[in-house]
Amino acid sequence: MSFNCGIVGLPNVGKSTIFNALTQSQAAQSANYPFCTIDPNTGMVSVPDERLFVLQNIVKTQKVIPTQIELVDIAGLVKGASKGEGKGNAFLSNVRDVDAILHVVRCFEDDNIIHVDGSIDPVRDIEIIDLELMLKDEESVEKAIQRNTKKRTDKDAQAAIPTFEKVLAALKECQPVRSIDLNDDEKQSLKELQLITAKPMLFVCNVDDEAIAEGGNAHSKAVFAHAEKTGAGSLLICGKIEEELSQLTEEERNEFMADYGMTESGLSSLVKAGYDLMGLATYFTAGEKEVRAWQITKGMTAPQAAGVIHTDFEKGFIRAEVAAYNDFTELQGEKSCRDAGKLRAEGKEYIVNDGDVMHFLFN
Repeated sequence: MSFNCGIVGLPNVGKSTIFNALTQSQAAQSANYPFCTIDPNTGMVSVPDERLFVLQNIVKTQKVIPTQIELVDIAGLVKGASKGEGKGNAFLSNVRDVDAILHVVRCFEDDNIIHVDGSIDPVRDIEIIDLELMLKDEESVEKAIQRNTKKRTDKDAQAAIPTFEKVLAALKECQPVRSIDLNDDEKQSLKELQLITAKPMLFVCNVDDEAIAEGGNAHSKAVFAHAEKTGAGSLLICGKIEEELSQLTEEERNEFMADYGMTESGLSSLVKAGYDLMGLATYFTAGEKEVRAWQITKGMTAPQAAGVIHTDFEKGFIRAEVAAYNDFTELQGEKSCRDAGKLRAEGKEYIVNDGDVMHFLFN
């Protein structure tokens, strides 16, 4: 099961710097001119989870395996992308392929770094990209309406048209799809269209080191307010600090973060936020060979969660032995949980909770 986040933004907002720090690589070229990134760069990032190391101490194993998400650094967008300007068509195709969008927004002043529009105005920058994404979605919905209208004898096609028309009207009012009040049936009708603005969005405010220490600035506060209005998330990060942190030892990183009053790196916060953004959860397997985190979508049943390990586990599922993370850690292991009646046998209908420590029995 692979989930990915696309990193988007105008040229020169710090996307590639943040991508390189996250992936601890120099895969994405970073420079002070527009369209430095042409083709998308990809990298895998481990999801920080302190619970893994607590479990490791209990079961006494040397091997710990976290979950991962894929990051895609996508070329900078400009006005007119929906009509093919700049790298528009390729950009929008790449955005359509990701599960969630991390929109990096420039919230710092620096005369030495070019801004494509000549001034710092993060909400304006967001609206430039949002407009292009919504125009592309408008085009997709209009084509779907035309296509379904021709299918006069297809009841499902006809039933979807009112939903498409509702969404089209909202898009024309500059409402992203994620902010529209849709019921489950309407959401299902839209799935096949893969609308870009239906994807979860997180605005990443790239600020300077002073704003990190102060908890933000006027630019980032404007972005946070905009995010709340449009059904998106938001957080602060300083690309410059994260780039420096990625080159330090663990001890040096801790000292560096303490100087800025940071309890964890901005990158850790960003990866966790991306994980939550996609509606993901984690369950654990903990044995002598390894402690491992497994990535699932929230709401998965026990057999579906077992299938993440191997499809045969799902096909031959009998039951799962489950202990809640808090019980497992408080009682210090599986045997104590069993003795205390905290190790439960769960069947095919069980919905896996984030943090469950699980053992599967299957044919």
